Amino acid sequence: MMERRRMGETDLPLLPLVVAAAVLLGHLAAALEVPLDLLERLPQPPTITLQSPKDYIIDPRENIVIHCEAKGKPHPSFSWTRNGTHFDLDQHSNVHMRAHSGTLVVDISRERAEHYEGAYQCTARNKHGTAVSNDIVVRQPRSPLWSKEKIKPIVIQEGVSLVLPCRPPAGFPPPIVFWMDNNFQRLPQSNRVSQSLNGDLYFSNVLREDSRNDYICYARFPHTQTIQQKQPITVKVLNLDAINDTMEAFYNDTDLFSEEPADERKPTFLLPLEATSSKMVLRGQVLEMECFAEGLPTPEISWAKVSGELPGARVSFLHHQKVLRIVNVSEADAGDYRCTARNQLGSVHHTIRITVKAAPYWISGAPRNLVLAPGENGVLMCRASGTPKPNIQWAMNGVPIENAPKDPSRKVEDDTIIFTDVQMGSSAVYQCNVSNQHGYLLANAFVNVLSEPPRVLTPANAVYQVIKNHRALLECTSFGSPIPKITWFKESRSGTLDAETYEEHDNGTLEIRVAQPRNSGKYTCVARNSLGIYENHVYLEVKEPTRILKQPEYRMVQRGKSVVFECKVKHDPSLVPTMTWLKDDGELPDDESRFVVDADSLTIADVMESDAGVYTCIMNTTLDHDSASAELTVVEATPTPSVVNERPEPPSDLELTDHKKRSVQLTWIPGDEHNSPIEKFLIQYEDSLHHRRGHWHNLTEVPGSKTTAHLKLSPYVHYTFRVLAVNSMGVSRPSFPSKMYKTDPSAPDENPTDVHGFGTEHDNLVISWKPLSGLQANGPGLHYRVMWRQKMMETDWITATVANNSKFVVSGTPTFVPYELKVQAVNDFGAAPEPAVALGLSGEDLPIAAPASVQAYVLNSTLAEIHWDPVSPKLIRGYLKGYMVYYWRERSLHKHNPHHTEKQILTFSGNHSKGKLPGLHPFSVYSFNVRVYNGKGEGPPSHNQQFETPEGVPGAPTSLMVTNSNLDSLSLEWKPPRDRNGLLTGYTLKYHPVNNSNELGPEEELALAANETSVTLPDLKYSTRYKFYLNAKTREGPGPVVTQEAITIVDEAVASRQVDIATQGWFIGLMCAIALLILILLIICFIQRNKGGKYPVKEKEDAHTDPEFQPMKDEDCTFGEYSDNEDHKPLKGSRTPSSGTVKRDDSDDSLVDYGEGGDGQFNEDGSFIGQYSGKSASRDTTTGAEGLESSEAPSPINAMNSLNSFV
Repeated sequence: MMERRRMGETDLPLLPLVVAAAVLLGHLAAALEVPLDLLERLPQPPTITLQSPKDYIIDPRENIVIHCEAKGKPHPSFSWTRNGTHFDLDQHSNVHMRAHSGTLVVDISRERAEHYEGAYQCTARNKHGTAVSNDIVVRQPRSPLWSKEKIKPIVIQEGVSLVLPCRPPAGFPPPIVFWMDNNFQRLPQSNRVSQSLNGDLYFSNVLREDSRNDYICYARFPHTQTIQQKQPITVKVLNLDAINDTMEAFYNDTDLFSEEPADERKPTFLLPLEATSSKMVLRGQVLEMECFAEGLPTPEISWAKVSGELPGARVSFLHHQKVLRIVNVSEADAGDYRCTARNQLGSVHHTIRITVKAAPYWISGAPRNLVLAPGENGVLMCRASGTPKPNIQWAMNGVPIENAPKDPSRKVEDDTIIFTDVQMGSSAVYQCNVSNQHGYLLANAFVNVLSEPPRVLTPANAVYQVIKNHRALLECTSFGSPIPKITWFKESRSGTLDAETYEEHDNGTLEIRVAQPRNSGKYTCVARNSLGIYENHVYLEVKEPTRILKQPEYRMVQRGKSVVFECKVKHDPSLVPTMTWLKDDGELPDDESRFVVDADSLTIADVMESDAGVYTCIMNTTLDHDSASAELTVVEATPTPSVVNERPEPPSDLELTDHKKRSVQLTWIPGDEHNSPIEKFLIQYEDSLHHRRGHWHNLTEVPGSKTTAHLKLSPYVHYTFRVLAVNSMGVSRPSFPSKMYKTDPSAPDENPTDVHGFGTEHDNLVISWKPLSGLQANGPGLHYRVMWRQKMMETDWITATVANNSKFVVSGTPTFVPYELKVQAVNDFGAAPEPAVALGLSGEDLPIAAPASVQAYVLNSTLAEIHWDPVSPKLIRGYLKGYMVYYWRERSLHKHNPHHTEKQILTFSGNHSKGKLPGLHPFSVYSFNVRVYNGKGEGPPSHNQQFETPEGVPGAPTSLMVTNSNLDSLSLEWKPPRDRNGLLTGYTLKYHPVNNSNELGPEEELALAANETSVTLPDLKYSTRYKFYLNAKTREGPGPVVTQEAITIVDEAVASRQVDIATQGWFIGLMCAIALLILILLIICFIQRNKGGKYPVKEKEDAHTDPEFQPMKDEDCTFGEYSDNEDHKPLKGSRTPSSGTVKRDDSDDSLVDYGEGGDGQFNEDGSFIGQYSGKSASRDTTTGAEGLESSEAPSPINAMNSLNSFV
């Protein structure tokens, strides 16, 4: 039989591949291998066909598979080296080699994967030579934990730049870094906020909305499928007023930030920091350069190459233009690149010098195999390049060539081996190793010395098809040693082919540049060498091209009208055409009622605005295609007022002619169109035999230009017809019915469809089908012949007759056995054609076997993986639905935790052999079993097995209570965690004082023993609120915290005394006296200031000067805490330097000479005591320190506390 091959427009891209393949088989120095699949008896040295990559990163959860496959004749044997020494499989029970292969499989279930890291090399050898693989470096991925660190909150002024460091752990391979929040949502990035290549987050300038407490850097290690999380970073962005308001409470109303807010500024680079930088990249790799700048407004980053253009399609910009990425780097990409940061205030530049090096790469491909006949010459070439220039080393059969056996026919010249007058026995495999400091290439190429007569490998009698005026390529793939010479003939071998029409390629392919019908016919290729001759015949058929003769034309149509696009095509009659219509290069709208595709046209009915566009018809054959397009424009209808459009009148005078058993011709006379052309006629029928009167069915439609229709009818139907006319205004009334036309009954034409077989019980088979309709019955007495038999049993069909039903139940069947089924329709006039065979299965029963080899592998403290061997399908006895793992917690490994016995079920749908159990309790003993289930239910369980989960972090302590609150101490009690999840190693208690603004003070931390459940905290501030955080620890780490707040109590005795004093009459009198005294002193101060005189007290003070005495300024005529400031702070005029001292003014005229109000003390009668002490410094210091505690609103108690300093 002939094999048909087609060539045309659709085949053209494939032809160069065919030519290339033939060249490889035909040329003397080309890559040539013995076609072992066709010529099995021929010898061939080994060839490596599959090997693992040079850098093999393993999955520590799966077995290690190091691939090494090779072919040769005889089939090669395999051996391995590890780190340069022989790898003895007999000494490694966990390692085995696959049969008929060199692939190593390392079972890591009993030994850690890192024990098998190293450099592996595979050797494949037979008696004709030895081939070696690359060095395959096997390494295990590593994902170290993030180093613990305490990150302080960042408070920053609005408008300045900020860099949030990530510094992920140095794993292997390096992790993928990204930033997210507490809700695992990626943090938004923009031109202002972007991530650098090392993971740091750069802010060109910060805004108030950047404030948040959950900047979290994540590092994802894909090979280990783990994600590490850095501690959250808190950033608080304040504007200048907010910073001053916040800091005043801490620094006694000091204006901490006196400079202006962050102004607009020109850009400066945050990364890189220097004006220039350099980078080296390897040829073929990906180059990434980055520039991050700060400034206000946010700078825009642009890139340019200083001495040329950026390399077009290989360039992309990442991270909002801050990263320039060039893929597949070449030497032409070396040079200087400039990134520019620019805003409206200026610009700044950075230059990056790129140097391109290259690992070795092939110039003209790897060395190619040689098949030589005895006495022939050949060359092996190892042409490679790299930067720096690589070193080339040759080996033969895995041995350096200088140590290999001498061969007088072989001569090595640098990257070339020349063979002259080779002889039998010189077959070998040569290795070429090209290396420099950036990598290496290793290639195997064999020299196979053979003596073989020619063979043509192209299938005989192949038929090629090509379109007229296209190129034709006829193949003649051959093999032989010496390499055969190919000669072509047409029809007979009487003469050579015309060189102007035909071209014979070196690989044996015959090319016809412009195929014409006269080139069709039989061609013979003859392969000849010194050992024989071989010929093969192929056939060429030249086909006529497909052409569109009448193209669709531009159409403008009113909305609601119809439009027709014509597309008439001519094609070769032997080719099968397919017409396809497109709208705007896409599929037609899914509306078959409006879009009707005929053999040579497209009709669109009831045109809408959305139908406007370009319509294309495409005619495809198996060899070529042609297409044409036209545009449709839809416009609004512009009716003429004088013309009235209405629905048409109904057709009349229906007549039936040309009566046949299954057809009839119907004619009619159209009614009045009413100024709107009739678009189509709709023909309906009524079946009075099978349906009640008045039930009309659509039969067919015909164009409005026709008044006859040839109707195809069904047997055993009493037909009455009517016709309706349709125009753009709607559908007419129905015509009067035609005369009744009765068709004769006959045997059914078709059988029931949707035949299925299934079981409802374990010993039955239910056969169901879709019954025939009344029209399909074709006659009276419709019933069904149901037939069944077991598949593969070759027994006789069992038959049953069923009427008035669409299913039949077969009882007593074996469980879940395949059956062949047939359902045939039969009536009183005969049977339908032989029905198709359907397949079904009898009923299911419960599985009778449990999974075997059930094992548990604990992955971590909350996750285990269960493995099992699947149950044999025969023992499942039904449709395999999946496997169910029943598991329950037997007990905790900690004596304090309660026992749990509730069972849980995990279902794994489908044919699985393992599944994971999530959400386990750490430090617990679990029992489990596995069972298979089908559509009927579950099978028996496997034997119960147990596994233990390791320790995890504990739960939060059950409670944390404050049991005793004193002036300067608090006692806390707690209960251990309900879920200890391991052996507790202790507790960590942290606490902060909290001021009235809910701001936290300094943190204190206590480490507590595991057996402690209470603690007393001494030396606390009285009347202060504290917030406590307590968590438990196991060897796996700390658990979640439980929090509590408490307040140390106020000194009740002092408070009581203060309240009592405030209600005493003498106290009220004392306060009046003090007020009067202050008034007198103010008057004296005013008088003396005007006179410039000095007070007598001043003279006393001059004679008894205290070195710590610190007078106030003249204008500060205040007395300590007697201030009308409602916050009990010093007046603005009395602020002090940060040293706590006040310099003496040039004038000695000061009320401080009488003793400052803050240091003076009163006797019970209100007189001054110690007015000459002058020790105001200590008093000021006390006032400043207590200022942080006095920001609340004044109260009687606070007023008395302030007054206590005078009492």
